[in-house]
Amino acid sequence: MTNTTDKMFEVATRKKMLFPFRGMISVIDLWDLTTTQLDSVFKTLNAQLKQVSEESLLQVKTTKDKELELQVEIVKYVYSVKVAEKEAAQQAIAKKEEKQKLLAILDTKKVEELQNKSAAEIQAMIDKL
Repeated sequence: MTNTTDKMFEVATRKKMLFPFRGMISVIDLWDLTTTQLDSVFKTLNAQLKQVSEESLLQVKTTKDKELELQVEIVKYVYSVKVAEKEAAQQAIAKKEEKQKLLAILDTKKVEELQNKSAAEIQAMIDKL
């Protein structure tokens, strides 16, 4: 986490910030939501932010406005982390599958190599055992 991200979460936890999802949830609870659920929270907050921006275009931002912007940024951050983790997990699965295929091919090649040995070479290998 960057210093800005640390600060963002520090402010959210110190203010006991709540987010709109099936009532209100804490910043900690955001991590338990799916990306679809996070998108829903984002849309709700973003709609509130747009409404505030339209109504107070010429006014100085209030603490509530700044808090709303921070909430949007937190939800975006949690969403991006979850998406990155999901992609990393999918890549790990793909790599594991590729490795299994290569190991199976390697086993086949070893068997073929053994089958291509002469009877004398095979007998010599047996005698060593």
